[in-house]
Amino acid sequence: MDKPTVLILGAGSTGAAAALHCARRGMDVLCVDRRSLDRAGATWVNNVPAWMFDAADLARPAPPELLGDPSPMHLLAGYGPERIVADDHDCLEVDMRRLAERLRREARRAGARLMGDVEVKEFDGEVLSTSAGDIQAHYYVDASGLGGAGLIDLPRPERTDICAAAQQVHEIIDRDRARRFFADQGVRYGDTLCYSGLDGGYSVVHLRAHGAGRLHILTGSIPARGHRAGPRVLADFIAEHRDWIGPKLYGGSSPIPLGRPADRLASGRVAAVGDAAMQVLSAHGSGVGAGLVAAKMLADSLAAGDGVHGYAVRWQRRYGGLFAAYDIFRRFSADLSTRDVAIMMRAGLLHPHLVSLSLRQVAPVPRRPIAPRARGLLEATHLGASLGKAVAKMARVAVLYRRYPADERRISAWADKVDELVSPGGD
Repeated sequence: MDKPTVLILGAGSTGAAAALHCARRGMDVLCVDRRSLDRAGATWVNNVPAWMFDAADLARPAPPELLGDPSPMHLLAGYGPERIVADDHDCLEVDMRRLAERLRREARRAGARLMGDVEVKEFDGEVLSTSAGDIQAHYYVDASGLGGAGLIDLPRPERTDICAAAQQVHEIIDRDRARRFFADQGVRYGDTLCYSGLDGGYSVVHLRAHGAGRLHILTGSIPARGHRAGPRVLADFIAEHRDWIGPKLYGGSSPIPLGRPADRLASGRVAAVGDAAMQVLSAHGSGVGAGLVAAKMLADSLAAGDGVHGYAVRWQRRYGGLFAAYDIFRRFSADLSTRDVAIMMRAGLLHPHLVSLSLRQVAPVPRRPIAPRARGLLEATHLGASLGKAVAKMARVAVLYRRYPADERRISAWADKVDELVSPGGD
């Protein structure tokens, strides 16, 4: 029977990062994935804040893994003309295939063992039965994605809390037409254009052209609310612009869990990281950076002798409140119409700097007070009142997470308080 110190399920970016950090700290690490290793993890492009690589003690990506530096993002209400431009974020465009490859390569160099095509069969709390044989580890780490592998009881989002996202990289076959398209939208070629609210308040069509003649397209929506799914939105957009958008080079799609982090990130000797733990900034459905940071915090806790619950306490107190707060904003914005978004932009309630803070995945606290503008403020009265309630909840939930219990027996009572606060009638 294989008896590693740490068994990690999932060899995508989060699982590979956990394998790397645990191996760096001298642990005997086995990392397995149900797919072949060359297919493990995401197969598309993601925007990841640069600071998260630093916090995860990982080198920032370089070409060809790095596909684009931060660029101004033009966020439009629907197809415009109302817009704001967020230009003080630090988001890097990263090829997730190459990021996961890098992390797996570095994990092997640090001494970790990685295996693909391994199916999980049964876990009795002590031994994990797999298609590669029985494994008895001291610690088990679930980095297997949405819903987890069933090693511990993890939240499974309602259908109305799942974003159907798709991202593809396409060849640009007519650069002149492509340049005219962006110019017609008032966007400099190479900057980011983001249509919002086309299929419900929580939906985007996110576009960026690159000088190499490639177009990055990201779409997302919540189909359970009666909208087109992200892959359908993407296909429809490409069909409409076949005169300049050419063949697909690579990409993929995935359901993204939206919600606050799991109340229990660990149980017994099992820990969850990444999407399995709901470590996703649901304001825009991004979990890559969070998974990398969580992987390092987990390894630090295990190396320090604090176990998996020590990791849970550290992560929840440091980041849980931030992610829970942004989920409150996501719930507020999910039912906004395109007109609502335009009104908020005109009134200054949706501000470029606050959008940049969200993209950077840091606390939504501006450097200086943001004064609402008289233009559009009257028609935004009802939206301002709803936003005000959401902001008040965001502040209070952040305080609750800083008090995440060190005593596991108190987590249920703590979670009840969070539930009461974030419920629609909670205050």
